[in-house]
Amino acid sequence: MTKFKQIIGRGTRIDEDYGKLFFVIMDFKKATELFADRDFDGDPVQIYEPKPTDPIVPPEPGEDEVQVIDREIVRKAKPERYVVADTDVAIALIREQYYSKEGKLITESIKDYTRQTVRKQYTSLDAFLKKWNSIEQKQVIIQELQEQGVLLEALENEVGKEFDPFDLICHVVFDQPPLTRRERANNVRKRDYFNKYGEQVRAVLDALLEKYTDQGVEDIEKMDVLKVKPLSDMGTPLEILSLFGGKPKYLQTLAELKIRLYEAM
Repeated sequence: MTKFKQIIGRGTRIDEDYGKLFFVIMDFKKATELFADRDFDGDPVQIYEPKPTDPIVPPEPGEDEVQVIDREIVRKAKPERYVVADTDVAIALIREQYYSKEGKLITESIKDYTRQTVRKQYTSLDAFLKKWNSIEQKQVIIQELQEQGVLLEALENEVGKEFDPFDLICHVVFDQPPLTRRERANNVRKRDYFNKYGEQVRAVLDALLEKYTDQGVEDIEKMDVLKVKPLSDMGTPLEILSLFGGKPKYLQTLAELKIRLYEAM
């Protein structure tokens, strides 16, 4: 620990004459986990994890954040300002920390943690796909992932809220290109899957796809989805179920719809 502190201490020395304003740690032994020791240096003042297109030096507090998307520069607004007792204040930094299901502080990136956690149960993409496809209620496997310690909400914040748990896991753990919920729903529409049904059933299925796009697969698996707009405008739950020939056939059609949703990786 003493040697570690000495190394980091020398790295933090600034030498403006030589343009030395930052330093990089090449961590091959998870030594940076020692930063979680509050007795060492307290909580970090700032955590900055630049993407490949971001500047190495973090922005000054209050500066506009600049993000490069497809070579287009998008300038984000300055942090929201507040007034407390007639004094201007602003949020300079938000720090998020995550804990594993054992209550241990997660010191690696959320992606690395997810990869390690999921691979304990699913050693290959085929194993995960086999389990996903074998379970009709996707909420069951999503709940299992959460019970194993996978922090899906944190992963959404890191990768994107437009992806559902299936694509988050396939992308982060097994390096598969993800599809957004919108892309999956549109793929089902393009295959003319609805053509074999009547107009009213097609309208219900299209509304379910839109619900999937907005909320995810767990939402359309609940019978309560028939009680909310736009489905509630199509009739009562009993009337909607009767369009399919009853609840069993509705559930059978819904199961087939979910199969179609996850056909394409």
